[in-house]
Amino acid sequence: MTKHHETKPTGAGKSSFRLIDSAKFFRELDLNKGATFLDVACGWGAYSLAASDIIGKDGQVYAVDLWEEGILSLRNQAGKGIQNITTFVSDVAQSIPVENDCVDVCLMATVLHDFVGDKVDRQVMKEIVRVMKSEGTLAIVEFKKKDGPPGPPKPIRLSPEEVVKIVSAFGFQQNRYTEVGPDNYLQIFIKKD
Repeated sequence: MTKHHETKPTGAGKSSFRLIDSAKFFRELDLNKGATFLDVACGWGAYSLAASDIIGKDGQVYAVDLWEEGILSLRNQAGKGIQNITTFVSDVAQSIPVENDCVDVCLMATVLHDFVGDKVDRQVMKEIVRVMKSEGTLAIVEFKKKDGPPGPPKPIRLSPEEVVKIVSAFGFQQNRYTEVGPDNYLQIFIKKD
């Protein structure tokens, strides 16, 4: 068993899923049946559950979070007949517990700014590079750099240019940018080896 964490990770329990146009998000993501989808710092797992439907029984969702309560909630929901979600309680800055080169699509939904704030973004990106297939898709949802709520304070938010700078250092090339709601944007990157 994992050790219980006394404090919740930064941002735990907050989900952007209800803030975004999820139909537009998944259209842009172009997730295919049979894909392997990784939800980094998945929280309650709203994105994981939606992705599970799209990729179908031949696909695989890996949902990883340090926040045990969120993972337990997702396991409970997935336990109701969903076969293609595997959950892990893990610190993604230390380890994403999946094989090398197995992920088609990786999602970081409103968590990159937390990793930057906690100064673990480089470690997280190294793990993402390890687990992703060449030409795989990295999808990043962030809050627009403006005053909230919703979302974190403006100084903590990342502009699209800041996101590009962070992930391009790890061999990702921006494919496209789109707004997915009044407060959020989506950037799609492709892993280039």
